[in-house]
Amino acid sequence: MDDTRVGFIGAGMMASALMKGFVKKKVVTSAANIFASDVAPTAKANVEEMGGNFVASNVEVVQQSNIIFIAVKPGIVPKILEEIKPYVNDTKLIVSIAAGVPINTLESGLAPSSRVIRVMPNTPCLVSEMAAGYSAGNFALAKDMEVIGTMLNAVGTAMSCPEKDLNAVTGLSGSGPAYIFLLIEALADGGVRVGLTRDTALKLAAQTVKGSAQMVLETAMHPGVLKDQVCSPGGTTIAGVEALENKGFSCSSDRCCSCCQKAS
Repeated sequence: MDDTRVGFIGAGMMASALMKGFVKKKVVTSAANIFASDVAPTAKANVEEMGGNFVASNVEVVQQSNIIFIAVKPGIVPKILEEIKPYVNDTKLIVSIAAGVPINTLESGLAPSSRVIRVMPNTPCLVSEMAAGYSAGNFALAKDMEVIGTMLNAVGTAMSCPEKDLNAVTGLSGSGPAYIFLLIEALADGGVRVGLTRDTALKLAAQTVKGSAQMVLETAMHPGVLKDQVCSPGGTTIAGVEALENKGFSCSSDRCCSCCQKAS
């Protein structure tokens, strides 16, 4: 990817995290190969601080870049597409991280046969621990998917999937950080209830979630098996599990994903 130039229309938190991750992991040779535009006054300083190029217009981003990430609020995507349409040709790959904007909308707003990929990222991208799904448009090449997969996996884990599954991805990993933050907060509250300081309880709760997730990923063991390894007969852990299930923990966790999918 030595000659790849990556553009960002929108340079907010998510876009900035992607830029920094791409440079840090060397999927983009240099920050000098990154071009970004944004209406926010703070964006220019953030882009230039990391060595990227903050340019005057969205059109210039397209002109200067091979791969262009659309990282704006969903409601203004049609306006952005209309603006850049005359400058998008078969040398450009458009990658949208705008939530809920379907590939059909992206393709219909651009020139015929435009190469498009849609991505559903999540906020742990900010610490290079993203979980994302991504889908090819009708004219995206196999090489395009390979390149974007490499870039996204540099800042976490990315799975290719049919676009019809992206709403499910939204319900699980897109919105999932909120569910996990709620869990961490509740565990920390429980720790405070039984006598720990807030700082101690919060750090232990967060590390417990992090470590448990790492065990699932590294061992490839079923979470139920790992759970059973912690639960000794008649022990303290199974009593805690019982308390959770009496309040519908597993059912609620399942339900939150489906509710979010329907709202996507």
